[in-house]
Amino acid sequence: MTARRLTLVPLFWLLPLVAQAHEIGTSNVRLTLTDKTWSAEITTAPTALANKIGPQAGQPRVANLDADIVRARLTAATRIIADYIEVRFDGVVSPARVTVTQVEMPDDIARPAFVVLRAEGDVPAQAKAVTWRYGLVYSTYAVVFSDAQGSEPGTQWLDGDAESKPFPISASGPPPSRIEIVTQYLSLGFRHIVPEGLDHILFVLGIFLLTPRLKPVLVQVTAFTVAHSVTLGLTMYGVLSMPPQIVEPLIALSIAYVAIENILTPRLTPWRPVVVFGFGLVHGMGFAGALAELHLPRGEIIPALVSFNVGIELAQLTVIAVAYFAVAFWVSDRAWYRARVVMPACAAIAATGLFWTVQRIFEV
Repeated sequence: MTARRLTLVPLFWLLPLVAQAHEIGTSNVRLTLTDKTWSAEITTAPTALANKIGPQAGQPRVANLDADIVRARLTAATRIIADYIEVRFDGVVSPARVTVTQVEMPDDIARPAFVVLRAEGDVPAQAKAVTWRYGLVYSTYAVVFSDAQGSEPGTQWLDGDAESKPFPISASGPPPSRIEIVTQYLSLGFRHIVPEGLDHILFVLGIFLLTPRLKPVLVQVTAFTVAHSVTLGLTMYGVLSMPPQIVEPLIALSIAYVAIENILTPRLTPWRPVVVFGFGLVHGMGFAGALAELHLPRGEIIPALVSFNVGIELAQLTVIAVAYFAVAFWVSDRAWYRARVVMPACAAIAATGLFWTVQRIFEV
């Protein structure tokens, strides 16, 4: 197999994923217990939810969904939605009742679009622990739990329809250890890039493809790391905020930019680290989008923030290492490396970034 084919095969494997970059942060759940009842506030993307549940409810596909249509469709499908919610107390299911409490689909892209579902059920007497499972999310989302005893809220990150670990129903229940917090957010940060952050993966590959030499890669990665660390921290502490309708298209545009510049120039220009730093600020807000809404207990913020960021860095280094040892290590010194490897790879990345930019700007 030629070097050109070796380069293009992984790109074709990525094509089915092009239309679905990471979804982390688009959904979150707040599960609350009183003495006799439980309630869950599920916030998620309205169009995605309506399209997921529509076929099962016998609803025809509509090209342009507005808030009234989404509310009507979801209200008619609340029993179906309830079947995807599984709350268990000590292993016993408590059936859910679902209502649609809010649908926001503003014309202004600077304002977020979301739907809020409220699920409710009964809490058995003397229950000691509760678990949560929701089958209408396909990627990572957060569940924030609080009980009637007023204990400090606990947070778990779940992958798709996975069931949570048991939340203890007691103020005296042991809080998560520092090691558990660090491990949880380290893993979350890594997964936010690999495998769930295809857009961030392509940006890192764009940084790497400019040249495989160590110094230019380190200069760019350092600028990117410093920038996204700054905005990640500022966003977590509520100092900085930007709606995803602006952040996500800018992230996609950054992917296209680095790839196009790679095509136009074979070396590190003086302005490239500055541009990468600027895009890193935007990516940092994308990284923090999921964490900012959790209102983590003060004792968790620093370890969660640091370990999440370390997980991101480990994932970025993994992407660069795989790209280097899979292709560049073997053929980067060949005269045809730029023409046969860098140019077609960057063209594919640029096209994907531009496609995402347009998709995210005009996405309903």
